[in-house]
Amino acid sequence: MKRIILMVVRLIFRVPYYMFGIWWSGKRKNYDQAKAYAFVKKVTKAANRAGRVTIESHGLENIPKENGFIFFPNHQGLFDVLVFLESCPVPFAFVIKKEASQVILLKQVIAALRSVVIDREDIRQSLEVINKVAEEVKNGKNFLIFAEGTRSKMGNALLPFKGGTFKSAVKSKCPIVPCALIDSFKPFDENSIERVMVKLIYLPPIYYEEYASMKTPEIADMVKSRIEAAISEYADP
Repeated sequence: MKRIILMVVRLIFRVPYYMFGIWWSGKRKNYDQAKAYAFVKKVTKAANRAGRVTIESHGLENIPKENGFIFFPNHQGLFDVLVFLESCPVPFAFVIKKEASQVILLKQVIAALRSVVIDREDIRQSLEVINKVAEEVKNGKNFLIFAEGTRSKMGNALLPFKGGTFKSAVKSKCPIVPCALIDSFKPFDENSIERVMVKLIYLPPIYYEEYASMKTPEIADMVKSRIEAAISEYADP
């Protein structure tokens, strides 16, 4: 909470402009994903600087050159999406649980990026989300999905990855891009404003040919093990 307050205070004169710009990006009739993403990215970079957070990225060359893929990172905290928004050079949308979708500003970002809200208690709606994401990925849109389903709240340790979160990838036969977040829980989940570095490692994509014969729980375990290996390699001792 302290860091969020710091961000707002240090950007106080620009907050109305940023808020209106994100809102307008989601409301304008002639929607342009690239322009909306560029504006949200600009705001994210300013907020991270104001909040004394540095993002260190590795493996950007592993992001597929052709759109229509899904990032699957571990889920550490409320700051996770901001790491991707600053780091990732290509536009993406994300799938977010219903419980978090009404948070101020995040709600506007969801609309600006045409992201998707999922109600995990509603099986029918969840299936609709899986099909919707798969169809949009087939049409060249990129997504970010947290395979743990919720924040681990265990620092850099991971919860089990849910097989169901990979159904959209299987349906669309798209590349899966495992991503390792390191120390992303620190900016918002620790009550501090000390300078902090968050690392994001984009791992080599897993193409459909590699996982076509696997069941979704097996895919989940494979992605989880690759992320754990990356965290072991890149995390500070």
